[in-house]
Amino acid sequence: MDANVWYALSLTLFAGLSTGIGGAIAFFTKKTNTKFLSVALGFSAGVMVYISFVEIFAEARKTLTAELGWKTGSWVTILAFFAGMFIIALIDNLVPEYENPHEARKVEDLAGDAPEDLPEHMIQINKGRLLRTGLLTALVVAIHNFPEGFATFMASLRDPSLGIGIAIAIAIHNIPEGIAVSMPVYYATNSRKKAFLYSFLSGISEPLGAVVGYLILSKFMTEAMFGIIFAAVGGIMVFISFDQLLPTAREYGEHHLSIYGLVAGMIVMAVSLMLF
Repeated sequence: MDANVWYALSLTLFAGLSTGIGGAIAFFTKKTNTKFLSVALGFSAGVMVYISFVEIFAEARKTLTAELGWKTGSWVTILAFFAGMFIIALIDNLVPEYENPHEARKVEDLAGDAPEDLPEHMIQINKGRLLRTGLLTALVVAIHNFPEGFATFMASLRDPSLGIGIAIAIAIHNIPEGIAVSMPVYYATNSRKKAFLYSFLSGISEPLGAVVGYLILSKFMTEAMFGIIFAAVGGIMVFISFDQLLPTAREYGEHHLSIYGLVAGMIVMAVSLMLF
C-alpha cells in the first residue's frame, strides 16, 4: 500500500477508536456536560454537511461527467448520492431503538441503580439486562461504524485535505457512542477495564470497514467507480448528520446550541478548505 492509503487508514483508525474516548470520559464524570455535547455534535454535523455538498458531491459529479458525459454523469452522481443515504438508513432501521447508539444517553441515566431492598436475584437480573444492553450496543456501534469507516477512508484517499475534517467530525460523533457502550457494561460487571475495552473495540470496525472495502473494490477502481463511491460517501455523511447528529444534539441541549455548533462547523470547514 502506498503512502496515501496509509494516511487514509490512519485517519480512519483515529476516528473509529474515539469510541474509547467516550468510554474513558464516562468514568471521570458524574454528570453529562449536555451543552458541550450539543455544540460538539452540531459542529460535527456542520463539518460533514458542508464537506458533502460543497466538496464531495461536486468532486463526484466532476469525475463522473468527465467519464460518462454531462447528462449521464450528473444522473449517476445523483443516484449514487441517494443510494448512500439508502444504505445507511437501511442499517439504522434494522437496529432496535434502545440499543441504537445514536439515541441520546446521559451518564447519570445509565447507572442502573437498584433499590436497596431489592432481592439479590432481581439485582442479578437487572445486571444481566444491563450487560446485554452494553454488548448489543457495542455490536450496533460496530455495524454502524463499518460504512462510516469506509466513507472516511475513501474521502481521505480521494482528497487528503478533506480527510482531516471528516475524521475529526466522525471522532466527535463516536464519543457519545463510547459512553453508550461503556456505562451499561460497567454497571453490570463493576469492571472499568471491561467497559473501556468493549467501547474501544466497538470502534475497530471503522478501520476494518475501510480495509475490507478497499481490498474488495481496489481491483475494480476506475475513475467512474471512484466517482460513484465518492457520491455515495456524500449521501452517507448527509444522512448521518440529519438523522443522527442533529437530533441527538437537540436532545442533549438547547435547540439553538446545536445550530450554533452546526454553523461553526461549516465556517471552520470552509476556512480550512480555503487555506489548505
